[in-house]
Order: sequence, then C-alpha cells, then structure tokens
Amino acid sequence: MSRTKAVPRLRVRGLSRRFGTVDVVSGFDLDVAPGKAVALVGRNGAGKSTVLRCVSAADTPTKGTVELDGEPVDERSPHTRRHMAVVMDDMDFFPDLSVVEHLDLFARAHGVPDAEEVVNAVLHEVKLVPQSAQLPGTLSSGQRRRLALASAFVRPRRLLVLDEPEARLDQEGLEWLADRLRREKADGLGILMASHDPGLVDAVADRVVSLDA
Repeated sequence: MSRTKAVPRLRVRGLSRRFGTVDVVSGFDLDVAPGKAVALVGRNGAGKSTVLRCVSAADTPTKGTVELDGEPVDERSPHTRRHMAVVMDDMDFFPDLSVVEHLDLFARAHGVPDAEEVVNAVLHEVKLVPQSAQLPGTLSSGQRRRLALASAFVRPRRLLVLDEPEARLDQEGLEWLADRLRREKADGLGILMASHDPGLVDAVADRVVSLDA
C-alpha cells in the first residue's frame, strides 16, 4: 500500500541568483519539514543571505522555484504573508512607533487574537519591558535584534526564516534564542536560518547545509 509523501513546509528547487556575470547561488535544492530546522553555514559571501532573501521573496531568483506548504512563495500572496515570518539582518523598523506600538501593529495586522496579551508576553520574554515606550532608534544594537525577533514571535507563522539571528546577542540571549527555537520546532514550525554560531547550530539544527564551494 503506497503512502502519499508529506508536503515539506519549504521546498526549494533549482534556485539560482545571478548578479551581473556572477552566480552567487546556482542550482540550489532544499527541503524543510514541519518541526525541523535547517542551518545554512559558510563564509561571508557564500550566498547564505541571498538564499534567504530569495526564499522570503525579498529578492527574485534568476531561476528556480520556492514553495511554502506546496504553494509558490510570493510577497503579494496572503498565504506567504500569513505563514512566513522573516528576520533579516537589515530589517527596518517603524521609526515613529515605540517598541510596544511596533509589536502591537505587527500582531493586529496579522489578526492575532488577544494581541495585547501576546505582545506583553513576548516583551517579557525578550526582556524589552523597560524599553517598551522607546523608539527603535534609541535602542542598543542588541535590543534592536531582540525587537526584530519579537516581531516574528508576535505573529502567526509556519516557517521562520532567520538571517544570523544570534547577531549582537549576549550569552544569555543566545541561550534564550536556542530554547525558543527548539520550542518553535516542537510546535511544528519549520526553521531555515543562516548562522555563524556553532553552538546555536548544534542546539537547534536538524540538518546543516554548507554553501562553501
């Protein structure tokens, strides 16, 4: 008796991205299953961020396909917007909104029930309660990274796409992040992340993919 193969949370096939005459990524394939984490590793310039930008629809592949739960990834698609949460290193914030206003907007824009309760819980978890009334521009680099991660955790999601989520976090923050990502997996989320931190990769990743040639 045959079984229907489960659709991966994320499916990437033949992904290529060329800039001018340079192929930064070529013929890249990847699956991320629900409840699993895949870590991209490699030197700076190996193409990790390029893969993540193409997966998240922040950039357009030269060739190849990207699917989320069997549907093409498209930044205009309600399916993509509803189910993919992205934290990139160059993430922008709303400069005129306080930390709590920023998170509240993210939660309400994605139709989160009890948004205020969810935002308060995440603020406590990322230890930004004392900074909740501050504007993003007044935060330290580590606090901005926590705000970026919090922006993903206050909204619905099936897939997390994270570009060096450990950047600018202290040791306590790294331990919290590893624990949080393991809990995300336990809830059935897929995770694709690029990381330079071997400890985080060892703690979270079920598979490691090196982009070094």
